[in-house]
Amino acid sequence: MKKRNYKKTTDKIVTFIKETFKEKGFKKAVIGISGGVDSAVVASLLVKALGRENVMGYSLPCGKQKDIKDAVTVANSLGIIYETIDIEPVVNSFLNTLSYEEDKIDYIDNDIISEGNLKARVRMTMLYDMSACYNTLVVGTSNRTELELGYFTIHGDGACALEPIGHLYKTEVFELAKYLKIPEVIINKAPSAGLWDGQTDEGELGYTYKQIDEMLDTLNSNDGKVSAITNIYLNIFERIQRNEFKSELPKMIKE
Repeated sequence: MKKRNYKKTTDKIVTFIKETFKEKGFKKAVIGISGGVDSAVVASLLVKALGRENVMGYSLPCGKQKDIKDAVTVANSLGIIYETIDIEPVVNSFLNTLSYEEDKIDYIDNDIISEGNLKARVRMTMLYDMSACYNTLVVGTSNRTELELGYFTIHGDGACALEPIGHLYKTEVFELAKYLKIPEVIINKAPSAGLWDGQTDEGELGYTYKQIDEMLDTLNSNDGKVSAITNIYLNIFERIQRNEFKSELPKMIKE
């Protein structure tokens, strides 16, 4: 993996944000602040590009979550407009409604994967509602590793107007965070989407981000070829193939 100059990387992303907002005719941004490194980095870059008064951050926990204090730390350190909204009542209402029909549909209301995806979609619904109310753009926080693996919820955290760090592997996001002087408590915590208690990205993926990024970089640098078929290669390749549909536009009949 090539070594990046993170000053140049920062300047390039800031320019990209400015140009995208100008092109689309918007001045303000809405972003979900999770307390994790990705949203902290993107929020910091938005402040550099748009000014702190034009960045609206929302923490959207489902009930009590330990990392809410980290989201507050990020917002306070950047001085952005910030609010916390508990989405638990909305999620529970949805699950309770579905439970009435669980004998008719293929859904189990205690399935943690389905419930996690629901939380991600409720969060994005909230962000888009705020976007409509305040005439802002919703800014995504996905990195290249997540996007290539399809490690996101379609119409959830995968929905946004732009992805400022979508070209950076997760390990590169950590390096950029250090350059941007993101609080160490954010950088040092285990990455997690916060979709269920005890969930961590690396625990769910089965490998560290360093291992995954090295494999992805090898695949991208060698037209998908590797010198040896290993378990990590097989698992990553299978995940990419399985989730490829998430990045495709809806199919239509062409005339």
